[in-house]
Amino acid sequence: MRNNVEAYKALLEHVKCNLCGADDYEVVYPPRYEDAKPEEIANTFRSSGDEVLLDQLVRCKQCGLMYLTPRLRADVVIDGYSAGTDEMFVSQAAGRERTFAGSLKLIERMRPQRGTLLDVGTAGGSFMAVAQRAGWQVAGCEPNRWMSDWAKQHYGLDVVPGTIEDMKLADASFDVVSLWDVLEHTPDPKATLRECIRVLKPGGLLVVNYPDIHSLVARLMGRRWVFLLSVHLYYFTIPTLTRLLNELGLELRVQRAHWQSLELGYVLFRMEAYVRPVARAVGWVVKRLGMQHWQIPYWMGQMLVVAEKK
Repeated sequence: MRNNVEAYKALLEHVKCNLCGADDYEVVYPPRYEDAKPEEIANTFRSSGDEVLLDQLVRCKQCGLMYLTPRLRADVVIDGYSAGTDEMFVSQAAGRERTFAGSLKLIERMRPQRGTLLDVGTAGGSFMAVAQRAGWQVAGCEPNRWMSDWAKQHYGLDVVPGTIEDMKLADASFDVVSLWDVLEHTPDPKATLRECIRVLKPGGLLVVNYPDIHSLVARLMGRRWVFLLSVHLYYFTIPTLTRLLNELGLELRVQRAHWQSLELGYVLFRMEAYVRPVARAVGWVVKRLGMQHWQIPYWMGQMLVVAEKK
C-alpha cells in the first residue's frame, strides 16, 4: 500500500484557482491516497469512470471555486483519457440519444436556423449523431482513441482523436459549441473555454452541462455524492461558472436542471461505489424482474447552462 501511495503522489501537481488565480484555499475533503491505484490510471479516466474521489478537494477563499489540489498532472490526465476502452459507456448510447434529443430541442428554440455545431469531448458521438440527423453540420473531438473509432463504426462520424486544440479550427466557425460532462474533467477549464469561444461565431451559443456541487442532492449526500470522482478536477456552481463565462465575454441565457435517460441496471451499477449492498440487492431484484434495460429519468445534481457570445 505504501508503495502505491508514493507512486501516486509522484504523479501529482499543485495548482492555483482556475477562476481567480489565487492560491488561498480551505480543505473541503482531505485526500484518501491509501486507496490509490496508480497502475490503473487509464481505467480510471474512461468515460464511465466511477472511482470515488481520492484527491484533496478545496474551496478557493477568494472566489469560492472548488477544485482538486494537489491533483494528477495535466499530461497524466490527457494520457489517461487517450488510452483504454469503455464498452460500459457506449452500452448506454440509446439513452444518451434520448437525452440529447431533448437538449437539442432547447438549442433549436434559441437558434431555429440549423448551422454548424462542434461537440467537444464527444465520447461515442451520440450528441453529434442526434444533431446531424436533425440537419446540423457537425464536428467533434474526443481524446479517447477507442471512443473516436466507435463513433465512426457506430454512427459513421469522423471524430478527431484529441482535444479541441488539436483540431486547428478557424476563428468564428461554429454557431453552437457544446461540452457535455466535459468541463469538470479538463485540466484548465478557462483555457478550454477560451478556445471554444474563439471558434464560436458572434451571437453563437455555448452549451455546458456539469454536476453542481451546490445542488440539494450534493449537499445532502456529502462525500457520498455520486459525482465526487477522481476524474472530476473542478466542481462548479452557478455563481462560479457564471463568473467564468462572464469574464470570457459570454452572457448566461439558460440555467436549468439536466435530466438524463439511462438504463435502470446501469444506474444501479454506478451506485455500487457508494451504497454497494443496497445497489446490489436492488439490482438483483431488477434483473430477476427483467427491468434492467428500462430507460429511466436520472438526476443527481446535473445542471445545464447555455451562454451567448456577445
